[in-house]
Amino acid sequence: MGVEIAINVTPQETRVAVLDKKVVTEFYVERARGKDFVGNVYKGKVVKVLPGMQAAFIDIGLERAAFIHASDLSAGTEPGDILVDGDEDEKESDTLRPRRQTVRPIEELLEKGQEIVVQISKGPIGTKGPRVTSYCSLPGRFLVLMPTVDHVGVSRRIADDDERDRLREVIKRVREPGYGYIVRTVSEGVSEEDLKTDVGFLTAMWRDIVKKQDVHPAPVALHADLSLTLRVVRDLFTKNVKRLLIDSKEEYDAVKAFVRRYLPGQTSHIFHYHKEEGLFDHLGIEMELSRALTRKVWLKSGGHIVIDHTEAMTVIDVNTGRYVGKRDQEETILKNNLEAAREIAYQVKLRGIGGLITIDFIDMARSRNRDKVYNALADAMAEDKARTRISRISDLGLVEISRERVREDLLRALSDVCPECDGRGYTKSAATVVYDIFRELRRIGRPAGPQTVAIGAHAQVVDLLRDVEHDGLAQLERDYQCRILVHADPLLSLEQYDIVLWGDGAETPDRTARATPEA
Repeated sequence: MGVEIAINVTPQETRVAVLDKKVVTEFYVERARGKDFVGNVYKGKVVKVLPGMQAAFIDIGLERAAFIHASDLSAGTEPGDILVDGDEDEKESDTLRPRRQTVRPIEELLEKGQEIVVQISKGPIGTKGPRVTSYCSLPGRFLVLMPTVDHVGVSRRIADDDERDRLREVIKRVREPGYGYIVRTVSEGVSEEDLKTDVGFLTAMWRDIVKKQDVHPAPVALHADLSLTLRVVRDLFTKNVKRLLIDSKEEYDAVKAFVRRYLPGQTSHIFHYHKEEGLFDHLGIEMELSRALTRKVWLKSGGHIVIDHTEAMTVIDVNTGRYVGKRDQEETILKNNLEAAREIAYQVKLRGIGGLITIDFIDMARSRNRDKVYNALADAMAEDKARTRISRISDLGLVEISRERVREDLLRALSDVCPECDGRGYTKSAATVVYDIFRELRRIGRPAGPQTVAIGAHAQVVDLLRDVEHDGLAQLERDYQCRILVHADPLLSLEQYDIVLWGDGAETPDRTARATPEA
């Protein structure tokens, strides 16, 4: 079937899945109440400069202040100081990431209250605000405009050297002086007139941003990127895509108009899906997304991988599970690791996992087998659009991957921290909570005069107090000469409990104790 793009649109959210041979390879989601800000341009105000971190915080009008590092500042940079990732060409993505070779101290470049134009390069992740850069870039259909960098690059995914040279010469003829451009992969075979049109469109967009900058005080949004649907069409709807399905008539019409303007030859590949069965259900995407949120992923052979997220990194453990092989142990382990390497690469890309990833493969005695697994992992990750670095397999079977993180991964985007365990993945046992209650009663000590103690707790804890731990409760009643009542409270989690003391005949409690899970 080739490559397909499925777009599911509702008033609350838009979801996009890219399928290759009916296998989901990429997934994006944008919600009305949590829009993606990556690519938006703002005029912000510096609220704090941190010389010790060579960074600053900038108020751009969002809930949390944005973070900028000195290396992301273009202000005051001499032309010879600018480097561009990927040397002369675009490497893994359609945007270059300029950086500065030598940086003046940030306290010489920024001061509190200063206004500056920045673009979000990484969206808010967890409790962190967005990361911004003053090297703005505006993507079009065929080109990416970089108004702060005088550079022309061509996508390395265009393999034909003659075509690369042609495109570079065309851009040098039609470019705006002093502006930088990246020729995107979809530009292969595109006419000079189309490229010139893209240059004019992007130049007008940037000049509009500059005009707004001069008129509006900070903080203010100067430019918002396209909606998720149109961004996907702009960036992913190439000649390799055999079919694009949209289940919203309104979005279908908008996409048709967009494609008719930029790539008229592709309009016949766009289809409106109007069947009663949901689009994602029809294509089997819902089931794949549910699998992408699970901790354990089974392999076809019977082995499995376990994916755990921590504050510092993502840890992936490889296990043989039910797979026992046919010959010797080393061959069994090798086959399991090879299958796991391919599945890990797939899950990392599908889930959008970024940052530091540590993989614990099953130990292999032979170095050539470790090389086979490493090569399989590197080959599987080769098509990843995110910048990725992979270390060789250590003697302990560990591999470290550093993967560019621009947006929240699928787990963070579609789920919340468990309120029961506060994200730990486990809770105290009912028995432990019972003994916590006993200790709390001993801390309260012998009441002054006859009193009744009321304990509210989770049903499992109450069952233990009334059954297995009844003798302990009775002993406390004798020791402290009080009456203890227990009742199940459906509003309390397993780790929570209430202890309330009443004096004889009193209508209000004399003392209250409450325990909640630790943060």
